[in-house]
Amino acid sequence: MIEAINQVFALFRLNYHNQYYAAWSESQQLGQVKRLWLEALSDFSGELILMGARRAIEASDYLPTLNRMLESCTDALSELGLPSAPSAYEEACLAPSPKTDAMWSHPIAYLAGRDAGWYLLANHPRHEAWPAFQKQYNHWLKRALKGETLTVPERAQLTAPDEATSMGLDDRKEALMALRKQLSL
Repeated sequence: MIEAINQVFALFRLNYHNQYYAAWSESQQLGQVKRLWLEALSDFSGELILMGARRAIEASDYLPTLNRMLESCTDALSELGLPSAPSAYEEACLAPSPKTDAMWSHPIAYLAGRDAGWYLLANHPRHEAWPAFQKQYNHWLKRALKGETLTVPERAQLTAPDEATSMGLDDRKEALMALRKQLSL
């Protein structure tokens, strides 16, 4: 992670030479800024931070702020196949049941919806459901950015009853009669 931050600042120095030295003329100040950026960008992988830096450089003639860098890293999600939080929210709200059988653009939409609660998403207005969904989305996003492979769990299949242990018609009638007698019906 530290190496990624150092590479980002090297890219900034090469691309924004005068602005870079005007903004961070002292090495002590540069060290403080790097620590701040390291802390703020700690939820992203090194690869994503570098992708975000390249996006910021391509999109602006000016040295990016930390806020712009955070936005660029989040925008780089689309390059990795991850949906944005609003599109994942919409997908989770509109998914048919059973949810495990739905066609998900990415497992993060399913996992965030499941953990936020399908009932909440289906029956509450956006201003109530969105914060819960966004919290879960960010949780799963952090895990995905750290390299974890996210998957939608398979739907549990019911098994056919075993012939050896299942009751025959006569046995069921006898059991029903015994139950009625026991309950005085």
